Amino acid sequence: MRPFLLFLCAFSALHAGDWPQFLGPQRTCTASDEPAITGSSEPEIVWKRMLGSGHAGAAVSKNRVIVTHRQGHEIVTEALDAADGKPLWKQTYPTNYRDSFGFDNGPRAVPCIAEGKVITHGPEGVVQALDFDTGRLLWSYDTVAEVGSPQGYFGRACSPLITEGKVLLNVGGKNAQGGAGIIALDLATGKLLWQATDDEASYSSPILVPGDPGVSAFFTRRGVILAATSDGKILADDFFRANIDASVNAATPVPCGEGRLFFTAAYDVGAGLWQWNKAEYKLTNLWKKADTLDAHYTTPVYHSGHIFGLHGRQETGMTLRCIDVAEGKVTWEASDHLPGGTLLLVGDKILLHSETGELWIFTADPKKFNLLQRTQITRAGHRSHDAFSNGLLFARDAEKLVAVKVK
Repeated sequence: MRPFLLFLCAFSALHAGDWPQFLGPQRTCTASDEPAITGSSEPEIVWKRMLGSGHAGAAVSKNRVIVTHRQGHEIVTEALDAADGKPLWKQTYPTNYRDSFGFDNGPRAVPCIAEGKVITHGPEGVVQALDFDTGRLLWSYDTVAEVGSPQGYFGRACSPLITEGKVLLNVGGKNAQGGAGIIALDLATGKLLWQATDDEASYSSPILVPGDPGVSAFFTRRGVILAATSDGKILADDFFRANIDASVNAATPVPCGEGRLFFTAAYDVGAGLWQWNKAEYKLTNLWKKADTLDAHYTTPVYHSGHIFGLHGRQETGMTLRCIDVAEGKVTWEASDHLPGGTLLLVGDKILLHSETGELWIFTADPKKFNLLQRTQITRAGHRSHDAFSNGLLFARDAEKLVAVKVK
């Protein structure tokens, strides 16, 4: 079976409106098969569920919400009913992770749902496969013990990508067999299938190259990496990171049409657009520019030839920007000194969940910023990417998950 068909088996066979992994069905920050949002009425909180610590957003499949968080010295993964938030099952394992900078000690990586399994990746480096129906542990893999994954600044944060029966992760490791910056685990057994690169881990998660799903794209601490999903062979790489050590690459690569990939980082790195030639197996940089869209941690949204994202460092305040992807030109800028937040696209509306806990709804208009709605939905202090399924936004803060009806 061809890689694209395998990818469809993993995700597209799920129910319409599902959000089964980080950034949605195709990892594009985009909801599929959803009713249009007008932004004319205030969003309504349908239910709340108290959680422990963490920045890991939810995944949604078959009217079931999967969320992972930390309570005491345990990492907790729960399945909740999407309609009312009632618990369906819970699985735990012990953790001793402690953030080096005294920030949140909970998980950062969003669970991934595929082929009847839930794959989680904890901040201490443990990868687990759970049965989607029951929560039963199927296998566990310790990336620290097996491939020497380092803690880095803020623990392990890569959200698993499942394709061709493999779990792909950016872990920054190294063992007796060599570099293990990127690894692939067997989805059925948890066995290590391949390892590649000496690159340190970033806080970005991989995607499949648009138009060539047999190739995966990573944004490691060093920069842009394209790898063959089948065996981990490195097909292309390009240095793209800050000159200072105290920096991170965190935004996930953004697909921008056939073979086109947009990468962005803060710390004076900027943004760039790359073109993958499937026939020639060649990666070409089309442009790189500083001070265009320098994303600190938020993955931008692509819509109709334009990128919408948060520009600047969280500590000093961000601005909303829209840029023309082909030229790397800023078409508008709005809302100075935002503290940060995360984005997703529903139809032609963009939902921004700010770090202050507000939900902003604005149009994906390349000509101007048009804010339709602004509502408080959570407490301040989150950095988790939300999920959107069947008209509900699933958002979390430092203490709870909320399901919000957006119209």
